[in-house]
Amino acid sequence: MKTVIPCRIFYSKTDKCWYVESPGFYDGYMTYGNTLDEAKKMAAEAVSGLLESYMTHGDKFIIPKEKKTAGWYNIDIEPGMAFALWLRNARISNNMTLAEAAEKMGVKYQVYQKLENPKTANPTLKTLKKLEVIFGQELVAV
Repeated sequence: MKTVIPCRIFYSKTDKCWYVESPGFYDGYMTYGNTLDEAKKMAAEAVSGLLESYMTHGDKFIIPKEKKTAGWYNIDIEPGMAFALWLRNARISNNMTLAEAAEKMGVKYQVYQKLENPKTANPTLKTLKKLEVIFGQELVAV
C-alpha cells in the first residue's frame, strides 16, 4: 500500500538550492532544500500536508501517476497518510458510504471515520484483516 507522489526536483545555481514542485495537483506546491535529500524530505512533508488538507475539507483529488523520467523523483508519503488514502479510495471505488463501510466492519461510524483520517489512522492487524475481507485486497501477508 505504498503511495508515492511524483515531484520534479532541480538545482538552481542562482539560488544555490534544490527546488521541488509537483504540478499534478490542482493547487500544486513548491518547496526547496539545501541538499537533494533535504529537498526530498521537504517534498514529503509538503505533499502530506496538501493531501491532509484535501481529505479534511472533502476535496476531490487524483494522485498523479509515478514518473520515471530524469529530474523526477517519486516521493514516499507517510504510512498513516498512505493507509488513509488507500482506505478512502477502496471505499469509494466500491461505491460505499462511510456508514455502509462501518456497518460491514461491524463498528460504529465514528470508529470507521477515524481510520480514513490520516491523523488518527492506526489500525490493528485484526482491523486490517476485516478490511481485506470487505474490500477484497490483501494488506497483510501471513
